[in-house]
Amino acid sequence: MIFLAGPDALLIVLLVVLLIVLIVVASSFRIVPQAHAYVIEKLGAYSTTWGTGVHFLIPIITRISKKVILKEQVVDWQPQAVITKDNVTMQIDTVLFYTITDPKAYTYGVDNPLLALDKLTATTLRNIIGDLELDETLTSRDWINTKMRDILDIATDPWGIKVNRVELKNILPPKDIRDAMEKQMRAERERRESILRAEGVKQSQILQAEGVKQSQILQAEGEKEAAILDAEGQAKAIIMVQEATARGLEMIKNIKPDQPLLTLKAYDALMEMSKGQATKIIIPSDIQGLAGLTTSIKEIIKD
Repeated sequence: MIFLAGPDALLIVLLVVLLIVLIVVASSFRIVPQAHAYVIEKLGAYSTTWGTGVHFLIPIITRISKKVILKEQVVDWQPQAVITKDNVTMQIDTVLFYTITDPKAYTYGVDNPLLALDKLTATTLRNIIGDLELDETLTSRDWINTKMRDILDIATDPWGIKVNRVELKNILPPKDIRDAMEKQMRAERERRESILRAEGVKQSQILQAEGVKQSQILQAEGEKEAAILDAEGQAKAIIMVQEATARGLEMIKNIKPDQPLLTLKAYDALMEMSKGQATKIIIPSDIQGLAGLTTSIKEIIKD
């Protein structure tokens, strides 16, 4: 074994001590990352809370008591057995979103904060569900979520925890109740289907009746228009005949016919009348001189 003595030994010891001091000093610098906080104790008592950045930890005297994450965190609790107001036992599991707002209170407020939060969530859920019946529980998720968040947020404030949201993940009633609910939903769907089918038939019949009605209205309007046009045509024809008769009488009046001409016209009218179906013909007295007139004409022709 070789023992060093004199200045060389002292120099080596100083170098070793200096190296140890450098290592201790270098390891005393700590970097706190973003969204984190370190709770520092000095001689066993709370000293300060480090935020993001570089900090120096005095060896032996100070130490890091707890490293806290300041980001929003989520916890999925195991299903809890709860009993409703109408004595139905069901399983409900919850999801909780929380943020640590006070690292000191989170460190010293309660031992094992997550366990305390789990138990508090379970008891709060049982108290709320115990005041509701089964149907209300199934249809009041939003109200239950809001109620639980308000209660838990107030209760966890001394622990430095802020509860942001509480969500009921699953609500599982007993199997027999689930089967009854399924049958009820199936019956409701069948009822709605029957109503929709009946409404369809009703609408179809209404549309058919409306079509028949419109068809009859259009047909009646067409017949009405045809009758009006026919009557207008007949009226125009009568007016035209009357106008022609009036013009003929006016022409006869203008030429001033003498008695022989009128007698010949009467004879022509008499001949036309004799061609008809009538068995009796009444001859006006003015035409009785027609035979004598004919005889005179014959005598004139013979001379």
